Amino acid sequence: MSETPQNIQPLPFRKGLYRTEPRRISLFARALPSVRFYLDMIRTVLRAGRKAKRGEYNDTDWAESSREILDALERVGVRLEITGIENFRALEGPCVFVANHMSTFETFVLPVVIAPFKRVTFVVKESLVKYPVFKHVLISRDPVVVTRENPREDLTRVLRQGTERLKKGISMVIFPQTTRTDGFDPRQFNSIGVKLARRAEVPVIPIALKTDAWGCGRFIKDFGKIDPSKRAFFAFGEPLWIKERGVEEHRMVMDFIKTRLDEWKGEGTLS
Repeated sequence: MSETPQNIQPLPFRKGLYRTEPRRISLFARALPSVRFYLDMIRTVLRAGRKAKRGEYNDTDWAESSREILDALERVGVRLEITGIENFRALEGPCVFVANHMSTFETFVLPVVIAPFKRVTFVVKESLVKYPVFKHVLISRDPVVVTRENPREDLTRVLRQGTERLKKGISMVIFPQTTRTDGFDPRQFNSIGVKLARRAEVPVIPIALKTDAWGCGRFIKDFGKIDPSKRAFFAFGEPLWIKERGVEEHRMVMDFIKTRLDEWKGEGTLS
């Protein structure tokens, strides 16, 4: 992975806002949105996986795959609103994106939002790099992999490997919650992202996410129900440079996420 983004086409933002344009939804997608979406998603992942396995999958390919997933969601009626990209688009150097984690939605869609402006990878759980086919895509992105079994070992790995990537100019996306959840519990939101930013001397960009339109599955968590009646939101906050031990900045990240989630409660369902 090189230090600067390749020529990746960004989403069509207007005055800093991306909002899904109204479109005609097919009868198939209206009747069976989950089936319609997963058929398209599987095709994208299979194609990307084959290319990644050959060692030919780059940042542009990743962003294009991410765009295809977003298109597939929008084709079945899911609507996404993104705000605040000006908070990182013109920021010099890498940063640590710290976000709540609600569903698989953000893992697949954040690349096309961030990658046109910054080289980026994720901190991911070990099980994701063992998925058939998809593992080749994820491994090609050089993520930091954690086990979620030993918090101390995970912290050490994130601080060491995350700092290495940041020093190369690659931004990091971290979901500090212990598990994906529709709500937001500050007690389950650790400060690992702030610790990494402090060690690497880069800013934190908070991200608030409402993505329950892609639900968690009963048997396979990543394959849940697609519910187009629920609107999706991404909001990027202003950069925070870490001072002292980062306690105040960690609180500001949590306050940003909680405030946005509270604001979206009344906007989250389409009539």
